[in-house]
Amino acid sequence: MHIRLIVGLGNPGPEYEQTRHNAGFWLVDNLANSLPGCHLQRESRFQAMVAKTSIGGKDVWLLEPLTFMNRSGQSVGALARFFKVAPEEILVVHDELDLPPGAAKLKRGGSSGGHNGLKDITSALGTQDYWRLRLGIGHPRTLGLQQAVADFVLHRPRREEQTLIEEAIDKALRIIPMVCEGKMNAATMQLHTDAP
Repeated sequence: MHIRLIVGLGNPGPEYEQTRHNAGFWLVDNLANSLPGCHLQRESRFQAMVAKTSIGGKDVWLLEPLTFMNRSGQSVGALARFFKVAPEEILVVHDELDLPPGAAKLKRGGSSGGHNGLKDITSALGTQDYWRLRLGIGHPRTLGLQQAVADFVLHRPRREEQTLIEEAIDKALRIIPMVCEGKMNAATMQLHTDAP
C-alpha cells in the first residue's frame, strides 16, 4: 500500500494565503514547485487545484480543495471516487493546534481533533482510516495569546513561528518519497527523529 493522493488543506483566496490554517496548502505548493513539470491547475469537477505527478516512481495526485476548509471532503471524496483511491492511500496535510510550531507528525486514522477539514473528509470517505501529516502551528494558550482558536488559525503566524513552520515543512518534504513508496514506518521514524 502506498500513497496515491496527497491533499493539502487550506482556504482559497489571497486573504487566507498567509494564515496558519493554510499550512497544508503551503506544503503541497512547495512539493509541486520541487517536482519538474508539476503544475497545480484548477479542476472544476473536483472543485480543487489538482496535479498528477510521479514521486518515488509512483503516480501521485496532488490536491488543494477550493471549497473552504469545512467542505474539504467534497473535493477529496470526488477525486478519490473518480480514480478509485482507497482511504489508506490518501495523505491529508493539515495545520495542527496540538503540536508546537516546528513539529510535524505522521499518523494513520484517529479523530479529527476538532479540525473541520478532517471532519468533512472523514464524513465524505466514510472512515477515519486515512493518513495525516500534522504540521504544528501551536495553540493560542500555549503561545501566550488571548485569541480564540477560530481567530488564531485565520491569522498569519508571528515571524519566529513562521520560520519554525517552514522548517517543519522542509522536514516533511524529505519523507514524501518514502510515503509515496509505502515505506510508512521508515518515513515516520525519520520525521519524528529528524532534528530541524
